[in-house]
Amino acid sequence: MAPVLTSPLVSTQWLADHLGADDLLVLDASVHTDGIGLDTTWHSAQTAHEHDGHVPGAVYADLIHAFSSPDTGLPFTRPDVERFESAARAIGVSRASTVVVYDDGIGEWSARLWWIFRSYGFESVAVLDGGFPKWRDEGRPVRVGALSRAPRPAADGDAFVAGEERPLWADRARVLRAVDGSEPAALVLAADVTTLGDDHPPVVPGSTTIPVHELLDESNAFLRHTDLERALAPVLSADEVVTYCGVGSASCVDALALTVLGHRKVRVYDGSLAEWWREPVAS
Repeated sequence: MAPVLTSPLVSTQWLADHLGADDLLVLDASVHTDGIGLDTTWHSAQTAHEHDGHVPGAVYADLIHAFSSPDTGLPFTRPDVERFESAARAIGVSRASTVVVYDDGIGEWSARLWWIFRSYGFESVAVLDGGFPKWRDEGRPVRVGALSRAPRPAADGDAFVAGEERPLWADRARVLRAVDGSEPAALVLAADVTTLGDDHPPVVPGSTTIPVHELLDESNAFLRHTDLERALAPVLSADEVVTYCGVGSASCVDALALTVLGHRKVRVYDGSLAEWWREPVAS
């Protein structure tokens, strides 16, 4: 029987206690980057997953290709339902799975994959609080090497089926309505401005900047509840919050934090600045 989740986050101790449980699937969603701002490039971290180590039994989930749409001209656009379902099945997700996602950075990629799963109605998914850095720094077991075999396909009755997409995403039109006030929402820039470079178009007017690092403690895990509330206080009382960043990854960390605090109407601007900068609106 799969472990039961009671929160969008699980601790390293929780994962250690349940590692190897039936129907527990651990996913490494790491992505590596070079450059900043408009010069940023993204690379698969599968080689690091295999050569530098991973949580024992973890399967690498490719956010760059498998869990993104290739046809939009933007990096990391969420996949459509058919592509998502196929990608999830390929890495071993079944109807019975409990999924725990992590990455080897500050949690932006694991949070994005978590958000994608939730957007298609799959709720038995959580993010490893502190990710691989916390797991490794605590001296927990690390496996080096590729999987000896591909993930086993689910039996016919347990095959993963994605649900209808839920309204957890915002598009450019929704952001524009927040900017002009016709449909109010608190706009949150989750990227650290230093990652945007020194020469870039304007960010979305009226945004509140709450970068991911302000939500994390020295162990790479989320702040305690009261400290997290304090960090997100500027937007917590808003009826709706729309988060964004460069490509819709760090924005999912802020969205995760707001969800942990119980906010019920959070959307992620999927195109984020990669789309916004194609046709910026003056501040």
